Amino acid sequence: MSGRWLGRCPGCGAFGTLVEELAPVRAAAAARAAPTLHLVEVDAREADRIPTGIAELDRVLGGGLVPASVVLVGGEPGVGKSTLALSMLAAVSQSRRALLVTGEESVEQVKLRAARLSGCDRVAILAATELDVVCATLERERPEVCVIDSVQTLHTTEIGSAPGSIAQVREAAGQIVRIAKQVGVATFLVGHVTKDGALAGPRVLEHLVDCVLQFEGDRYLAHRVLRATKNRFGSTNELAVFEMTALGLRGVPEPSALLGRSEPGEVGAAVTCVLQGTRPLLLEIQSLVAPTDLAMPRRVATGVDQRRLAMIVAVLGRHGRLPLGAADVFVNVAGGLRIDEPGADLGIALAIASAARGIPVSEGLAAFGELGLTGRLRPAPQAARRLEECRKFGLAAVLAPPGTGAGSLEAETLARALAIALSEKSV
Repeated sequence: MSGRWLGRCPGCGAFGTLVEELAPVRAAAAARAAPTLHLVEVDAREADRIPTGIAELDRVLGGGLVPASVVLVGGEPGVGKSTLALSMLAAVSQSRRALLVTGEESVEQVKLRAARLSGCDRVAILAATELDVVCATLERERPEVCVIDSVQTLHTTEIGSAPGSIAQVREAAGQIVRIAKQVGVATFLVGHVTKDGALAGPRVLEHLVDCVLQFEGDRYLAHRVLRATKNRFGSTNELAVFEMTALGLRGVPEPSALLGRSEPGEVGAAVTCVLQGTRPLLLEIQSLVAPTDLAMPRRVATGVDQRRLAMIVAVLGRHGRLPLGAADVFVNVAGGLRIDEPGADLGIALAIASAARGIPVSEGLAAFGELGLTGRLRPAPQAARRLEECRKFGLAAVLAPPGTGAGSLEAETLARALAIALSEKSV
């Protein structure tokens, strides 16, 4: 094979043996060319969403399932992914065609789990792990909603690697996405996670799908948190709270009443108000400060970013006059939730200061605000909604930076906030 014509073959030395062949690639590509449109000509009417029957799930998805979309759900083993998917199919199947493709459990095992739920009689089920069988079934049955549990169990004989390998997962996800778009099936893919909590498999898996949902929470705790890390059709800041019961997952419509409670007079506890998408949420921050014999004191955070905690401890030591250099600091967000926004800085700082000084935070007090390295407090976004949430659940006093709004206790610096919250004289 040669890239140009030669009179003599460089391999065998014979003359006139090379034959020219032209591949009709350009002609075939030209035949497949499609006309283009201007953006002004595109009809951008949004398709009607499919309600899942679970209000908390609809909130995270942005109002329901978009037809022909692909949603990837990940989480720790036993956190409730399969239970949530089956509950959704049970609600959808009352008015639409719903299909469950199970690769990890037999139909008998799924039947036993469905016995705890209600309304699963109309859900169609297929126990298969061969990718070609699953794709052919989707093209033949054409359900409106389909759940595949899990994508790591699918495999094709065209690839020699074992099921769950990167090549198999990439091929399975690619074909499922293609079929979902062509047939118009709203598809849920249940995925495994690694030891770090990230979705297992190649990163292309997350790029292929339209929405990525992450289940958070300890399998041994009653409450679970569902949040979107990617959503092409909605916000990625929304959050849903579920409670695991004997009858499956139940949505918690008012999580602030459950997660924002603190005992009066308790040392090392403070209530803060965070914003998750459009939902303000009250959370209890717990802290423990204990002397250490280690050369490097520990800074242990559960539900809070480790680097954020280190910064808050440093600011407390410099501007709050708290000697934390020889003490271990432990911080925990009650209920197993994770806080990402800086508006919870003040609440975390008050909990640590309360534990370090042995003085409880004033009863009925909530606090929110961003903590700067200079010790100055910065306002948190959408303060009015946070204040409304605090008043709704009986927190009469709200400690916040200046400019938050009427009815709040204003503190410009961390030192002033500590004096107000811990009932000390101003420093």
